[in-house]
Amino acid sequence: MTDPVTAPEATNRTVGEPCVLLKLGEIFLKGKNRQQFVRMQQANVRAAVRSTGVPVELTVREGVLVLRVTHGEGQAAERMTAAEHAEAMDRVAARAADVPGIVRVCRALRVDKTPEAAAAAAIALTSPASGTFAVRARRRDKRFPITSEQLNVLIGDRVNAAHGRKVSLKHPDTEIFVEVDAREVFVFTGGQPGQGGLPVGMSGRAVVLISGMPLTGPESIYKAYALVRGLDRFQGQSHLYVVPFGKAQQALATTGAGRLQVMAQRRLMLKTAEALAGRLHASALVTGDSLGQVSSQTLTNITALDDAVTLPILRPLLGWDKTEIMAEARRLDTLAISELPDQDCCTLLTPRRVETRAKIDDLRRIEIRLDAAELAEQLALTAQEYRPE
Repeated sequence: MTDPVTAPEATNRTVGEPCVLLKLGEIFLKGKNRQQFVRMQQANVRAAVRSTGVPVELTVREGVLVLRVTHGEGQAAERMTAAEHAEAMDRVAARAADVPGIVRVCRALRVDKTPEAAAAAAIALTSPASGTFAVRARRRDKRFPITSEQLNVLIGDRVNAAHGRKVSLKHPDTEIFVEVDAREVFVFTGGQPGQGGLPVGMSGRAVVLISGMPLTGPESIYKAYALVRGLDRFQGQSHLYVVPFGKAQQALATTGAGRLQVMAQRRLMLKTAEALAGRLHASALVTGDSLGQVSSQTLTNITALDDAVTLPILRPLLGWDKTEIMAEARRLDTLAISELPDQDCCTLLTPRRVETRAKIDDLRRIEIRLDAAELAEQLALTAQEYRPE
């Protein structure tokens, strides 16, 4: 099948204008709130593709966002060669694929609203290479002179005549998609899966806890910064708040926490994050807990952690195993960063044996001796802010 991100070989503007189609998924099922979701998605896409340096125009169709190089007299598209235009759209497509809320990214040709123009684009997007094909036409505008089935047949006959390829409707090697819109027709093959989900920012703010705040040395700060910077290409507008937790951890060790040391320090981290969340108007905390991944992450202990704060704690990795987590980190290009050495405060000063069935009352008594609530507020005030560039 055609490479889903790379532009087709034929980019002659007489055949069609290179553009990018972003397919919306769950957003389109939001009923009366749909427009609010779509506006947020548009803003996120614009912010993301701005980094490509390509001036784009974004328009909304039914369940689709259309990205084109800015047109008009003296505008960018008028000064580009066909190859430059196609390469610019490649960069836009690759960047848009990182934006949550998009289920599919398609490099397409935008053509005049005629059956002949659609057929010419389909021929340009395919080649005489061996393999079968199928045409999947969708006529959104019922005023189009022929039906979807008739368009399938017409384009199929033209592609067969041009390239000698046979039709296979059930298991084609290449699928040619044709979408007839109100003002134009879009033709494309294949597509690249998007991130899915909902637009970033639609559900409010949350504070994500990243372990590794140091006693000394810059290694942990660098690692956390690199992780946030890497993930920011998906989220955008991330902020990193570094809390030096080492001294507080040492103070915990003097309270006689013993086997509860790890649980006590994790509860203190959550309390600190909650205090910070109050300043940032965030309504939830997020952790990387994975049930049974380490000895302290038992169901009993996770329940004891929930007791430490009033904000909800989201745990998206709770049911994942190590292999799945590493595979996702590899997909997001953060695995190599995660494997860098650092001073992890969860392993420093850790007792030889860790409590796996912590009692909430025992943890609360430790916190009273430490005045954990006041300490958490102080720690939140020491947070240093970094913004990934």
